[in-house]
Amino acid sequence: MPGIIRLVALGVVVATTQIMASPASAATLQWGGCGITKKAFMSALAERFEEKTGTEIDIQGGGATFGVRGVKEGEIDLGGSCRPAMADDEREDVQMVQVAWDALVAIVHPDNPVDEVSSEDLQEVFRGEISNWDQLGGPDKFIIVGYRSPPLSGVGYAFRELGFRETTGSGDFTQGLARESSGPLEMAVEKVPDAIAITGVSSAKKRDVKLLALDGVEPTPENIASAEYPLYRPIYLTVAKDPEPEVQRFVDFALSEEGQGIIADEGTVNLEMGKGIDNPWGGDYVEAAQ
Repeated sequence: MPGIIRLVALGVVVATTQIMASPASAATLQWGGCGITKKAFMSALAERFEEKTGTEIDIQGGGATFGVRGVKEGEIDLGGSCRPAMADDEREDVQMVQVAWDALVAIVHPDNPVDEVSSEDLQEVFRGEISNWDQLGGPDKFIIVGYRSPPLSGVGYAFRELGFRETTGSGDFTQGLARESSGPLEMAVEKVPDAIAITGVSSAKKRDVKLLALDGVEPTPENIASAEYPLYRPIYLTVAKDPEPEVQRFVDFALSEEGQGIIADEGTVNLEMGKGIDNPWGGDYVEAAQ
């Protein structure tokens, strides 16, 4: 199966190799990080990788920051991140390998009659300038704003960057329903009729929530892959600069034709589907045949 080589904007070059279906000695790798990646496709990738190689992957959470720092500090073998590395991540010895595309999406309770929101209104909701659903065409009910804490989590960082075009200052959100990771936040919206939250579409579509269209564009894989839906972002695996062989073997598998097929089958935009998307954080992506 052909591999994919990606020259990532962060300066990381990753080459893939074919994954052979030969059992390895019994081993367990520790993965931690982005809850959206965990919910979206990591379980499916890990299950198939274990079938092929005999190596189990113990999947934890912890958020995008842990996905970077946990690898750096040797707490986990590999991780996941849905935001770029920042200066205080201390990532000199960490590679960030893009494996898919996600998008930020506003989610509400399934019974909420509101189906779409404008970018401007969404900003005003999270700044507290719009506080009642009747201002968005819904019922006369107070809007309960759900948000990720800490503010520079994967979703928090990306929404400030992509939704507000800033990471501090007026991008700070109004007080509301705070959760420390995306999974609990999504589950809270499933239960709270008047709540709204921002999360990743790749995990949200597996919850009992309604995904709002943004500026009239539905957050479908097709619209994300074409960049018609605007709030798209890369999803990364994080590994050591010089990873152990079995860690590199999993990276190769995630980037292989089979691994990328699993990601697409789980409803996430893979690299081939999103090959025309520009990195929203800048830089060039270069593809080459193995």
